[in-house]
Amino acid sequence: MRSTRIVTSFIKDNDKFLILKRSNKVKTMKGLWAGISGIIENNEEPLNRAKIEIFEELGISEDKIKFLKSASKMKVHSPQYENHEWEIFPFLFESNNPTIKLNWENSEYKWVTVEEIKNYETVPSIDKVLLSLL
Repeated sequence: MRSTRIVTSFIKDNDKFLILKRSNKVKTMKGLWAGISGIIENNEEPLNRAKIEIFEELGISEDKIKFLKSASKMKVHSPQYENHEWEIFPFLFESNNPTIKLNWENSEYKWVTVEEIKNYETVPSIDKVLLSLL
């Protein structure tokens, strides 16, 4: 089975978590809600990749976020591809009232509670990834 290593991060502001709607310009999971995600390149440290993705996708610099927690990596089957799984490295950050500037990878963002996430059409297992961080 083929595996792709990715980071998935959530930013917390009070009791809400930021989710992003993937644009139609990305290769995978178009139109689905997700955390801030990106492929881990080569031998890159997952935490460093998470911070890079937050800056690239949201325009939030490292000095505006506080690292709270990471969770054990998780394997999630990919329904879009046969014989493929995502190896997810989850991270939780905090930021107070951040200014968000989306890049081309996402078309919308929302602040939601843990309970509200089930009301959105999301990438596989996003609820499990988030719950692993709480």
